[in-house]
Amino acid sequence: MRPVRTVARTLLSTIFVVSGARAVTNPEPHLERAKRVTDRVAPVLRGVHPGLPTDPASLVRANGAAQLIGGLLLATGHLTRPAAALLAGTMVPTTLAGHAFWNVDDPTERKIHQIHFMKNLGLLGGLLLAAADTQGRPGLGWRTSHAVDGGRRRVRRAVRTARRDARIAVRSAATARKLPG
Repeated sequence: MRPVRTVARTLLSTIFVVSGARAVTNPEPHLERAKRVTDRVAPVLRGVHPGLPTDPASLVRANGAAQLIGGLLLATGHLTRPAAALLAGTMVPTTLAGHAFWNVDDPTERKIHQIHFMKNLGLLGGLLLAAADTQGRPGLGWRTSHAVDGGRRRVRRAVRTARRDARIAVRSAATARKLPG
């Protein structure tokens, strides 16, 4: 299954590497559409930290950089789950800004944006699968519950052993009191 995962991750990441690189080097084509989202996000960012850039060009570049880095990590098989989660996070503002078909009046253009919106939903689904993929190894939830169960077993075993040792000690002390001397 490993070759299939490798090919699938590489194919899934190509759109993010290419579009991320384009957004970092040339954000201008995206600014008008991104303004819908950046105008809403900017006050939140200012509230988080006043020094964060909130202009649309910087936010488009930051989103592009996240897509580029996440795409490269996903394609190379390094930190695949966090990379997929990062890319999934970048898909939300990208899709809302770029393909808000509900705001388009022209039926032909509306249909095109609707198709791209659904395509991005499909990419988001693939990224969510990649973010949840443990590559056949037990996930964090299973490992945690398994460790807890193992810990409980060890504690029960230790309690049983301590009780047994206490019973032996009591019997030994009782026997020692009966001995002459």
